[in-house]
Amino acid sequence: MKTGDSGSTEQIAVRNTRQRSAVSAILDELAGFHSAQELHAMLRERGDRVGLTTVYRTLQGLADSGEVDVMRPPGGEHLYRRCSQNHHHHLVCRSCGSAVEVAGPAVEDWAERVAAQHGYVGISHTMEIFGTCPKCAARRTKSK
Repeated sequence: MKTGDSGSTEQIAVRNTRQRSAVSAILDELAGFHSAQELHAMLRERGDRVGLTTVYRTLQGLADSGEVDVMRPPGGEHLYRRCSQNHHHHLVCRSCGSAVEVAGPAVEDWAERVAAQHGYVGISHTMEIFGTCPKCAARRTKSK
C-alpha cells in the first residue's frame, strides 16, 4: 500500500514474478542500502537469472508500493533498502554505508512550519543524514 499526499491509501497492483521474488528476498536478507547493480551482482552470484533492467524495474515498483526506501546520495546512484513502514529518516555512514532509521519529530514540525509559512499544503519530505558510524570511526582512530 502507498500513502498519497492527502493521507489516503491506494492499492497498487504489482505482479509477483520469480524475478521480483528474488529481488525482494535478497533485500530481506541485507542490511544497509545497496545499488541496483550491487543487488544484480549478488543475485547472479546466487545463481538467480535476473537481468539488470528487471532489477531496476522491480526496485522502482517496490519503491512505488512503499516496500523499500530509496536513498539518493549526492553524486551517486539510487540506493535501496527494506525499511519499516512508518515515516522515518536515515543516519548513513559515509564509509561503510550502514544506515540507522531515526525518528525526527523536530524535522516534522519544522517542515510543517516552513510549508505553512509559504502557503504549501499536502507536503512530504525525505531526509538522510550522513556521517561516520562508530565502527568506522574507531577503525580510523586505530589506523592513525
